[in-house]
Amino acid sequence: MADITRRLGLRHLRSAPTAHIRHHRNGRLAHDGPGLSFWFRPLSAALSEVPVDDRELAVAFHARTADFQDVTVQATVTYRVSDPALAAARLDFSVDPDTGSWRSAPLEQLSTLLTESAQQHALDVLARTPLAEALADGVAAVRERIGAGLAAEPRLPATGIEVVAVRVVAIRPEPEVERALRTPARERIQQDADSATYERRAVAVQRERAIAENEMASRIELARQEERLVEQHGTNARREAEEKAAADAVRTEAEAARTVALARAEAESARTVGEARAAAQRSWLTAHASADPAVLHALAATRLAENVPRIESLTLSPDVVTGLLAKLGHGAGAAGRGGDGGAGRGAGERGGGRS
Repeated sequence: MADITRRLGLRHLRSAPTAHIRHHRNGRLAHDGPGLSFWFRPLSAALSEVPVDDRELAVAFHARTADFQDVTVQATVTYRVSDPALAAARLDFSVDPDTGSWRSAPLEQLSTLLTESAQQHALDVLARTPLAEALADGVAAVRERIGAGLAAEPRLPATGIEVVAVRVVAIRPEPEVERALRTPARERIQQDADSATYERRAVAVQRERAIAENEMASRIELARQEERLVEQHGTNARREAEEKAAADAVRTEAEAARTVALARAEAESARTVGEARAAAQRSWLTAHASADPAVLHALAATRLAENVPRIESLTLSPDVVTGLLAKLGHGAGAAGRGGDGGAGRGAGERGGGRS
């Protein structure tokens, strides 16, 4: 909408770059172009403002397919005014010189024209298309048909309108039909989900089985290793016992040999000592056998005296002394007699020897 200000009975108009302004003064064209700014008299001026920018028109309408199913078509038509002079001549784009607003609704007229033209072509193509095909491939078909139909529409160029693009957003059936159509797909999806769940469970079971088998194999291998370890321990213990027994046997044999050697040495020593003692005894007996009895008595007395305890003092009573003296007297007399006879024998022997 143009911006109009008042100054001393005059008006000043300032438009946007996307608005084409046509100013007629007294029936003659005074200003014509987009983005104009000028002064004018309101009593003698006729103003028109035609938008030349691209505009989006949302189109929504109902249609019926070949199998008598209602669908809703949602589309968007992009258009622009390519010939502002022609559009201003065919449609009322005049503006109030005091406010700058349109006196009528030209854009609504353009919207009605484009909507009805697009709807006509969409109905034509959907009426020969079944619902399933329309939902699957109908968007592209309807878009192409609306674009071609609007491009071939003779009224649009005559009004100075150019269609830039056509977009079909969606083709939707009624809610009940849509739910009915979704059911098989949902069932297939659910079946696929169930199959995926079963497959996942099967894979999980297989993996668990593989894990259990691996654990069992690990346990078996561990048991085998433990068995080998026990066998090795037994072998080591048996070998150690054998080595210990062999060492004990060697030590026992050595001790036995040493004991036998000691016994033999002791026996040899005892025999040698016995033989020496026997020889000494024989020599002692031989010496005593050839000795005089008096010498033997003296030796016995000496030996007895050596073994008699030491006497510190000796008390002799008169009776003992008298008895000893009597014995000594008798012994001396007998010795004298014996000595005389011996002397006579000795003299006789010496005399006989001399004869």
